[in-house]
Amino acid sequence: MTESQELSISMPEVAMNHWPLLALAAIGIGITKSGFSGVSLVHVLIFAHVFGARTSTGIVLPMLIAGDTMAMLMYGRHANWSYVRRMMTPAIIGVVIGWSLMHWIDEAAYRPLIGTIILVLATMQILRMVRESWMAGVPHATWFAWCMGILVGITTMLANAAGPVFGLFLLAIGLPKQEFVATAAWFFLLLNIAKIPFSLNLGLIRGDTLVVNLLLLPLIFIGLAIGRAIITRIPQRAFDLVILAFSALAAIQMLVR
Repeated sequence: MTESQELSISMPEVAMNHWPLLALAAIGIGITKSGFSGVSLVHVLIFAHVFGARTSTGIVLPMLIAGDTMAMLMYGRHANWSYVRRMMTPAIIGVVIGWSLMHWIDEAAYRPLIGTIILVLATMQILRMVRESWMAGVPHATWFAWCMGILVGITTMLANAAGPVFGLFLLAIGLPKQEFVATAAWFFLLLNIAKIPFSLNLGLIRGDTLVVNLLLLPLIFIGLAIGRAIITRIPQRAFDLVILAFSALAAIQMLVR
């Protein structure tokens, strides 16, 4: 084994004061995968702060897959597969677009754009909740699913920030919370697995990043348990409002950062 190969599987250099933040982020991933998609702003921020925005996407990806797998095992039987199938093809196209952009675009250019889009979608959903007849047919239209799917693929590849986008889509079509969580779990499990070759191509998943994943993996279980305890007690209307609130916060954070 060469020296470079030894370094590739060595323990990454992480400051001691950063480990509590990473632990909080791992718990946040678990809470996110239990259905509270807007909470993703927590782990996106923390991992980007510790490792840098670009590098953090590869570190987070295996943890997201682990969280998706756990959520699928817990809720998967309630999934609405028609929406998984409808969104998957455009989402894969979006991943390819995002992968292409990562070769030359600066993060400072796309984060405000993603934040603006999420904020617009959240505002539209609030207006629909106030006046239910407004744009009633749009969320179920094929063109809307394709636009949202491509947007999900781009945002998940660029910043692992697709949770609020897909959450707003499921909110717009009116899925009950159990179907919401299960559909999101299956969708992101399949999509995140599809992202692995692209992240490997960019050199974002390495032996040392997998060490971080293994150390933080148990905390994702804790986050999922916390999220599950909350989601079983929260009414549907309150769940919808929480999704909207966290999505708006995630969007604002992207705009002001």
